[in-house]
Amino acid sequence: MDFNAVYETAGRILSNQLVRSALVIVFALVFYSVVSAVLKARGRKLKELDRKKSETYLHIINSAIKYAVFILAFFMLLSVNRVDITSMIAGLGIAGIILGVAVQDALKDIIRGFDILSDDYFKVGDLIDYNGTEGVVVEIGIKTTKIKALKTDNIISIPNRDIVAVAKVSKFIFIEIPMPYETSLEDAEAALSEICAESEKAKDVNACSYIGVNKLDESAIQYLIKIECKDNLKKLQIRRDALRRILEIMAKHGITVPYNQLDVHTK
Repeated sequence: MDFNAVYETAGRILSNQLVRSALVIVFALVFYSVVSAVLKARGRKLKELDRKKSETYLHIINSAIKYAVFILAFFMLLSVNRVDITSMIAGLGIAGIILGVAVQDALKDIIRGFDILSDDYFKVGDLIDYNGTEGVVVEIGIKTTKIKALKTDNIISIPNRDIVAVAKVSKFIFIEIPMPYETSLEDAEAALSEICAESEKAKDVNACSYIGVNKLDESAIQYLIKIECKDNLKKLQIRRDALRRILEIMAKHGITVPYNQLDVHTK
């Protein structure tokens, strides 16, 4: 085998700008894939107590590495294709200022992304409320946070700069129970006591307590109970089960659910 010929052929191939560009892209993709796989493997070995917070950090690190690799690959491609990067950066000038204004929101997202971690706003796996939509945090990146809506399973992307509109959902459910004015306070509270006692028997409920009279409506008295969930990701089903239980126990006590009525008088 003529090694000189092989060497010269390889040199001619590698001197081709298209081939070198392709190698840069392949190297960037392979490098990112390896790093991402290592982070995922590391995440699977984490202790259960630290899993949520650690997974959040791993998502952020993975996202940051992805952007860094692609930016580095971009500049390597420019260099391979004989673009003078130094002159290009020096010549940005006013264009750089315009670009800076254009990416203000992106910079806010990145800064807020690190704020989410440092201030422990929420973690992967937490239940949060965003503009009235409750969802489970499935990913936190340096620009966006993704949640899976509880009611629809839709994936919603939230810009990190909108963190002020996000509320971390508690493990409590508050339910108003309407009862007619004709039902005495003693009878109502006896039914409510049974509702709480039966609710505490549910496997996903820690505790249930009667809070008191919450509102005096036109056609009903609104009583309030509080249910503490073991897993707030099951809140929707726990609420459905509680409403069914409420109807059954109210019927057992002979208490009807009041509704608005319109009396029409004719001459």
